Amino acid sequence: MSLLRFCTIMRFMSQSTAAKPADRARDLGIPFSGTPGPLNAITDVAGVTVGQVTLVEGEGATGVVAGVVRTGVTAILPRGKSYDPVFAGWHSLNGNGEMTGTTWIEEGGLLEGPVMITNTHSVGVVRDAVIAWQVRHQLYEALPGDSGVFWSLPVVAETYDGWLNDINGFHVKAEHAFAALDNASSGPVAEGGVGGGTGMMCHEFKGGIGTSSRRIDEAFGGYTLGVLVQANYGLRDTLTIAGVPVGQEITDLMPTEGASKGPLDDDTGSIIAVVATDAPLLPHQLKRIAQRVTMGLARVGSYAGNSSGDIFIAFSTANPGAAQRVGEKQACFLPNDSLSPLFRATVEATEEAIVNALVAGATTTGINGNTVHGIPHDRLRALMKKYLRA
Repeated sequence: MSLLRFCTIMRFMSQSTAAKPADRARDLGIPFSGTPGPLNAITDVAGVTVGQVTLVEGEGATGVVAGVVRTGVTAILPRGKSYDPVFAGWHSLNGNGEMTGTTWIEEGGLLEGPVMITNTHSVGVVRDAVIAWQVRHQLYEALPGDSGVFWSLPVVAETYDGWLNDINGFHVKAEHAFAALDNASSGPVAEGGVGGGTGMMCHEFKGGIGTSSRRIDEAFGGYTLGVLVQANYGLRDTLTIAGVPVGQEITDLMPTEGASKGPLDDDTGSIIAVVATDAPLLPHQLKRIAQRVTMGLARVGSYAGNSSGDIFIAFSTANPGAAQRVGEKQACFLPNDSLSPLFRATVEATEEAIVNALVAGATTTGINGNTVHGIPHDRLRALMKKYLRA
């Protein structure tokens, strides 16, 4: 790898012109329940766009930390580049992490801008950059009157990439957040070690960004629901894929610290999940959707350890204009008795999104020569056959 710095901005092509995404879980014959959308991604929800900036710099070598960059930014825009807040709800399974702006979502029920994901020590710069980006593009609504005053509480979430990345070098800058936002588009979403997921690991394999979607049966409304995760959690021995105890079968290829093995002894990582749907839901119903992410997470083997930050947000692209400041506003929403198919879709899409992140993860060496291995696809296929899952 060259020592020259490079920043890759993920520009997503339309489905009709993009190459078929490589190395996704279904391509390996891993079975999942439910019917995905055409892209099997959060961008199957109409209007949702994703942008990513990936930062990689420097050779990972023993004793070298400064300037070894393995990090980035991921942006999810509920209605693309427009100001039209969406109903939202959030849930913290285990709170050793951060997602800014959630107290106002809990109180006001609206997500008023993008959801950003980065590393733990870059939350502040990304948060401030979102406000500057909103000002630059006038993507806000000023308070009533002629003052032009507005306020913003951006939603920025994090997981810790300091095992591979020079996290205290503060390499994520405002321009990287701007680029992720400016280049967000619909279409296939890059997975694995990209964007905010560049330096992340999952169940002691390489992890990062993963996504999946589900189409709800027409009998239950025909809605679409998508999930995007930044997966950076978990121990090897608990890893379960499609019911197969993969972590107990693949016990080698553990993370190495320099020349020494460095397995973890506790679930000390984190996972962020973003759920989008076009089903008309109110904030308290979206909170219930966000809670169901926990069950998809459990399917893959997480127990949400004490040091894990497991934080989830869900939003609905229905009810445009929901945030108007004056006058009466009518909202369309499903009755609670109709939510079960969406709950199931959330569980299924979360499980598959995490596995997609694992499958897309490539072996990566970072600071101090620390190395995290990508999950071996041939052995994963063989395990599916061994346990009669393929």
